[in-house]
Amino acid sequence: HTFGISQSSYRYESKHSAENEQIADWLIRLMFFISEKRQRLYLEPQACLPHLPAVGTDRPKKRIVREKPEPLAQPEQVNHVWSMDFMQDQLSTGRSIRLLNIMDDYNRESLGIEIDFSLPSQRVIRSLEQIMEWRGKPCVLRCDNGPEYISHAFLAWAEKHHIKIEHIQPGCPQQNAYIERYNRTVREWLNQYVFDSLQDIQVYATQWMWFYNNERPNMAIGGIPPSYKLGLPSTSDAI
Repeated sequence: HTFGISQSSYRYESKHSAENEQIADWLIRLMFFISEKRQRLYLEPQACLPHLPAVGTDRPKKRIVREKPEPLAQPEQVNHVWSMDFMQDQLSTGRSIRLLNIMDDYNRESLGIEIDFSLPSQRVIRSLEQIMEWRGKPCVLRCDNGPEYISHAFLAWAEKHHIKIEHIQPGCPQQNAYIERYNRTVREWLNQYVFDSLQDIQVYATQWMWFYNNERPNMAIGGIPPSYKLGLPSTSDAI
């Protein structure tokens, strides 16, 4: 009575009836049945899931290890491969413009930067023909699968001049790595300045292109300007 508990409570002993013992027996059987099912599920999946292949008969396929793409081969002579690609930017007015970059992969020389609001396939052809007048004809033109590069007019023009068009695979810009690297260099001055008109940006692009070809060291070709690889004199030599 010290803790206020009746003696009949803590002295009471439960009496198991036959019915309770039967229920307990069925509960134990049920637990063993569930445990056995679980073991079969983990150890013998084919016994519980007939539609699955037996263990060891059809192992999961190994994950394919994708190797890094091989470096782009460097042409061994001038006019062997030209690369070209488009870039997007805008004027101070907010109007969008396009840039067509063309370069010679041999010495990473910038051959042209065409800028306009729209540059359809005919403009691409005209730009290439203007460059070919002083540079000569390329053997291969490497480009992506943009509509300007797969148009009937462009492909017919290339076939007429016996120029091979090498389209890179969709989603694989590394296959045109030279022009992609060049684009990042162009982007540096595009992000640095704001231009009011097409004429302003075209003038600056022309001046920058001359600097890029004749003054700026290019580490990809040994730290010399692109014109040096052709044996052309630079401004410093002329002075």
